[in-house]
Amino acid sequence: MGQSEQSLGRVPLAAPDVSERAAERVASVLDSGYLAAGEEVKSFEREFAAFCGAEHAVAVANGTAALHAALAACGIGEGDTVVTTPLSFVATANAARFCGADVVFADVDPETLLLDPDAVRAVAADHDIDAVLPVHLYGLPAAMDELGAIAEEFDAVLVEDAAQAHGARYRGDPVGTIGDVGTFSFYPTKNMTTGEGGMVVTDDDAVAERVRQFINHGRDDGDHASLGHNFRMTNLAGAVGRVQLERLPGFVRDRRSNAACLTAALADGPVETPPEPAGRRHAYHQYTVRCDDRAALVDHLDEHGVDSGVYYSRPIHEEGAYDHVDARLPVAERASESVLSVPVHPGLSRPELERVTDALAEFAGTAR
Repeated sequence: MGQSEQSLGRVPLAAPDVSERAAERVASVLDSGYLAAGEEVKSFEREFAAFCGAEHAVAVANGTAALHAALAACGIGEGDTVVTTPLSFVATANAARFCGADVVFADVDPETLLLDPDAVRAVAADHDIDAVLPVHLYGLPAAMDELGAIAEEFDAVLVEDAAQAHGARYRGDPVGTIGDVGTFSFYPTKNMTTGEGGMVVTDDDAVAERVRQFINHGRDDGDHASLGHNFRMTNLAGAVGRVQLERLPGFVRDRRSNAACLTAALADGPVETPPEPAGRRHAYHQYTVRCDDRAALVDHLDEHGVDSGVYYSRPIHEEGAYDHVDARLPVAERASESVLSVPVHPGLSRPELERVTDALAEFAGTAR
């Protein structure tokens, strides 16, 4: 790293931006004494539903709880089968297992690295599937038309894991609203944050009501009518979320602008840039490239003071918690050996963005 780069410090892979106005909202909640679920959460739910164009939004404690509650509310349980992608955070598959369901993995598309409809159809031919669970990985919408057709054909629910895709769109529609139910995460590195938190969105009145009961000890008009959890969001988190939601369009705009600069720096080089197929608007939670010599690229970026990360270094079926799964998913397995995420977040200053693009362009030039 050169002297000027040292003086600038490292370029972080993520930089959560929680504004002074969010801090003021939190202080107001603290002063009120109403810290648990309450009016801030209800307002956040209404505003998030409006942002997505959904009839209902139910705020929860985190993205994993959102998936768990959504699947349970759709009737997924013991003996059911959920087909999903192996290239995601482990919570995607764990949520199905928490419901008592079996998880079957289908391989990913070699271009987009998203759940491959052809692979899903092959799984459906061999299994009695009850749910299809695509992930809008890195912020890119999955092939929802094809996956929706398969779910309808096999009478399976379609549950969207949009944990990384706030602000992404599929053929003009916000992700999370295309299937039967959609889920989001508000972890600090996501496109918007509440510290920890999540949201379930749906147009189905009955599903929304079952989610509300499930996250609140199974409570229905004071009666604990069913088995449930305490997965509620707090007013403190809701206060942060409301301010973050107002800023989300700007966050996504900046991510897309930064992504365009990164793509230009890698044009015609050996490093493969993220695709954006027609009809899909990428939200760039991560800017994830593919490189055959990933270790060399990591070292090169590190020398220039640029952080990077691997999402994910192994597919879910190779995790220890999935030792019981006997699967060969070659596309996902190869992808896990080459994917690398570099800084694209809206907090990048102009000098930081230039440092990332210069380092990528230099590597691409020397690696040709």
